[in-house]
Amino acid sequence: MNNHQSVHQSFFHILLFVVTIALGWVLLPFFGAIFWGAILALLFQPMQRWLTVRFGKRRNLAALTTLAAAILIVIIPVSVVAVTLVQEVALVYTRIKSGDLNFGMYFQHVLHALPASVQQLLGRYGLDDIPGVQSKLMEGASRISQFAAAQALLIGQNTFQFIVSFGVMLYLVFFLLRDGGEIGRRIRRALPLDPAPKQHLIAKFTTVVRATVKGNIAVAAVQGFLGGMIFWILGINGSLLWGVLMAFLSLLPAVGAALVWAPAALYFFMTGEIWRGLVLVAFCVVVIGLVDNVLRPILVGKDTKMPDWVVLISTLGGMALFGINGFVIGPLVAALFMASWDIFSQDEDGQ
Repeated sequence: MNNHQSVHQSFFHILLFVVTIALGWVLLPFFGAIFWGAILALLFQPMQRWLTVRFGKRRNLAALTTLAAAILIVIIPVSVVAVTLVQEVALVYTRIKSGDLNFGMYFQHVLHALPASVQQLLGRYGLDDIPGVQSKLMEGASRISQFAAAQALLIGQNTFQFIVSFGVMLYLVFFLLRDGGEIGRRIRRALPLDPAPKQHLIAKFTTVVRATVKGNIAVAAVQGFLGGMIFWILGINGSLLWGVLMAFLSLLPAVGAALVWAPAALYFFMTGEIWRGLVLVAFCVVVIGLVDNVLRPILVGKDTKMPDWVVLISTLGGMALFGINGFVIGPLVAALFMASWDIFSQDEDGQ
């Protein structure tokens, strides 16, 4: 009888594994929609709970209201920025191609401002070849613009698929908001772990997702807006493009937006525009730096923040594997890895 039960249990475990993999395979075409639907639902779950109480336990009304708030706060602004960014990239490429925006000339100004010894050193490695550098910049700009155009064309050609994925995401957000509490309880019951490590891992998962999306994206958006604004004030071409790039790079700790504004400030100093360079450095160091040092701890929380080097490596690795989704997946995997090994080491110490 025991052998018979063991066979049945083994078969059931195999079946459970197979159907789980099969469901994942079936849902794979909608991975992005499901992933961001779950992220948005998790992010707006506190609002859903607050509205449910305010609306007298009417969960459907609360979920619809929360979904509308998510669309207004997140989806519409992101869509507007994405469309404007594609237009800006095309405009910058057109100006480069027509000669209105000449990066080769900028490079030449910087090169001539360098000491003779530095110019000779660059010449040894062929870095003083201005036409060659300009050609490479043109090629890079062309590739970026072609990629942006291709993505826009791809969305246009697959409009039906895009609409279906978008609809799936909104549909999923509504039901995850409405039934999120019950779904969470079922997941907790299904996890084959002791109550203490189970609670610790779930809390870590929720904290890291909310911190990464709510904290890091909010900080990146503010830094990108401020960076684009100061670029526009100083008359730097393509301020929107550089602002979005700064926002994107702000997701990476330690380096961040400085990868964009530092070369611009260096160019100002080397071409004799000292006051513009000083304004740019002062604004970016003080204002943008203050945003990172003040806003990030408020939104993320000092006690939930992983070491910067872990966030940097896991973010880069996640984005290399999963694209834009990786800036959430990478730190999440790293956080669960660290939490799991903490639990394991505590268990070993306890024994």
